Formats: sequence, C-alpha cells, structure tokens
Amino acid sequence: MVKAHSLLYAIYICLIVSIICGALLYFSNLYNQLNLYYNVQEELYIQNQSVLNFALGNKIQPAEIDKDEKTSIEGSFEAKPYGLLTLILAKSYISNDTVSSVHFVGIRSADKNAIYLTNLSKSLSYSGKVKLVGDNQLPSTFIETSYINNSLNELKNEGKNTISEPTLPEINTDFKKIFLDLKSEKVKLADLEKTKDSLYYNSFLNATKDITVNPNLNNIIFKGNFILRSEDSIRVRKNTVLEDIILIAPKITFEEGFKGTVQAFATKGIELEEKVTLNYPSVICVYNEGTEESKIKIKKECKISGAVVLFGNKIDVIDKHSIEIDDSGLLFGDLYCTGKLMLKSNVYGSVYTNRFFIKTGSTSYDNIISDIEINTTKRPDYFISIPLFNTETTNYGVIKKVL
Repeated sequence: MVKAHSLLYAIYICLIVSIICGALLYFSNLYNQLNLYYNVQEELYIQNQSVLNFALGNKIQPAEIDKDEKTSIEGSFEAKPYGLLTLILAKSYISNDTVSSVHFVGIRSADKNAIYLTNLSKSLSYSGKVKLVGDNQLPSTFIETSYINNSLNELKNEGKNTISEPTLPEINTDFKKIFLDLKSEKVKLADLEKTKDSLYYNSFLNATKDITVNPNLNNIIFKGNFILRSEDSIRVRKNTVLEDIILIAPKITFEEGFKGTVQAFATKGIELEEKVTLNYPSVICVYNEGTEESKIKIKKECKISGAVVLFGNKIDVIDKHSIEIDDSGLLFGDLYCTGKLMLKSNVYGSVYTNRFFIKTGSTSYDNIISDIEINTTKRPDYFISIPLFNTETTNYGVIKKVL
C-alpha cells in the first residue's frame, strides 16, 4: 500500500522535472532565436560590405542593387560630398533590421610627379642634400647646383625630367565650391546637446551641422559631421579635440602641439605653430583671388597627412601669395601652390608650384630647393590622395570608416 506522503513526493518530483524540462525547452528556443539573430546580423554586415564594394566598383554612381534571393536582404547606398572628401552611406536591411555604415572614399592617384615647377622664370637649382624620387616637370631638364651655404651639395634624382608648361595643371573645381556653398543645417552652439561633458557629436547619417563659433576654440570636443565657421578668425587650442571636422574662416591658427583631423579652409591665411599634427585625411587650403596677401605658414616639426593647397591668385601677383614650411616636419601627401613656395621639410608625395624660394637672413633666392626629400614612392598603396585634379581615372578606394 502506497503511503500518502510518497505520492506527494512523486508529485513534487514530477513538478520539478516538468519545470526543468520547460526551462530547457525555453533556453533551447531562446538560444535558437539568438543564434538566428546573430546569423542575420552577420549576413547584414556581409551584405553591407558588398554594398560598399558595389558602390566603389560602380564609381559611386547611383544604381539599384539586386535583392539577395538567398537571404532576402536588400541594400542601397548614397554618395555625398563632405568638404573635399566623398562619403558613402551604405545600408543593408531585412524586415525591421538595418545595418548602416559610412566611409570616406577617394580616387586612387597614379601621379608619379615629384615636382611640377612652371616654366615662368629661371631653371631649378639645388643646394645641400636633395633627393627627388619621381618624374619632374621643370623649366629646364637640367637641375643646376647652387652654393648658398657651406654644406656639401648632393643630388639624387630618380626619375625623368621634362619641360613644364607656363601654368600649373588646373585644380579640381571642387576646391572652389567649398568657398561658395556647402549643404548644411545652420545650428547655434547653445542648441547642441553634449553627449558627455564637453563632447559634441553628430553622426554622418545626419545632416551636416553648420555652427558659428567663437574665435578661440578652447577645451572643447567636436567629432563627426560638423562645419565650424567664423567671420573673422579661428584659433584652435591644443586642448581642443577635432575629429573629421570642417573649419571655415578668413584666418585659422593651430596652437603648438595640437593634434586632430580637419579640413581647414581660409581666404587670408592658415598658420600651424610648432609640432602640430594633422592626421589622415586632413586638408589645409587657402583660396584668394584678390590682390591682398595670403599665406600658409607651417612651422617646425609639423606633420600633415593629406594635402596643403594655396590657389586662386593670378600669375602677376605670385609674390603676394606664399606657402612657407619650416624644417624637421613632414607632408605625407600632396602640395599645390599657385604662389611661391619655401619648402624645408620632406614631402612624401607630389609638389606643384609656380616658384620656389629660400630665405637666408635678408636674402631671398628664387627657384632653389635645399636639404629636402620629395619622394612619390613613399606613399603606400593604401594612401588615397586628396583629389587635386579632375581625372578620368576613377579607381575608388576607402580612406576611412567613420561609422
């Protein structure tokens, strides 16, 4: 005869077993759903990368992307300018699930010119140790020796020299457009919400926010899709953080020790104090069509990865427009100057100018370079130059992922 408490124990055991079985079934179902979710996410990310590759292969021209019949995932992309760079917004989606990414993209450059010096005046001379790797287009195919100091003269020229034209190759029309109009949303700084502390962030999926700022940018952080503008000048302090920001003002100055990633556009002048680092892809650009002087001044031990550009002036006012780059620095990219250029730092890229000059004390020498290296082969394959010129060759690549 079965006792009553034994039946009660059996009921408890059956109840516990049923709870355990139910929990196992629940967790098994949850695991399957989670596994399915991650599989879908993985397929979305793979499709998103395919959308980006399709956009690059299609030369970023608008096009419909066929739906993936196997996974039912759809994709689309949009290309839009951001300063001198191009943004690709790629999306892959299924039902209510979407994966988005944003990349800076650009055209791979096949430019092998080390120096392009216009045929306006006397031929190019060198003093000290000079190394040129790449082709040169010069007023004369012979680079003369000049003695402006007591150092040993040594020229290493690895490339062919040809005769240049009286004018520089025409610069990309997009450079001028920057100074005319940029699509953006005007916003007051006071109306912006800070993500945390002094951080202002705007996703590249949103509209570009255009903000008028105080001349002194101090102890503040801007990251993402911003234009910072001033009607007079902007001085960027070294404790300021700028990442992928556009700066527009008549005059822009970066304090000694500043580090960031910017596109800086001015009409009168840009100055980099000592030991400033502008990371890839950065641009400093001055555009001046008038008769007033304009200058880009880059002091000692500055490093720029991107491009340095001064343009707009006519040939008869070359002396009023100049780029001066002091020693012990490095430009990792390209330089374009329709005025005159004093170059004392190495360039791993190409240099285009109407005239070189060097100042020693109170004396200035035209079309002389001294103790520098201009080397096109030190731009690695991954490096995509800022588009100085309009080109029919449009082999696009990714510069940087920004979302």
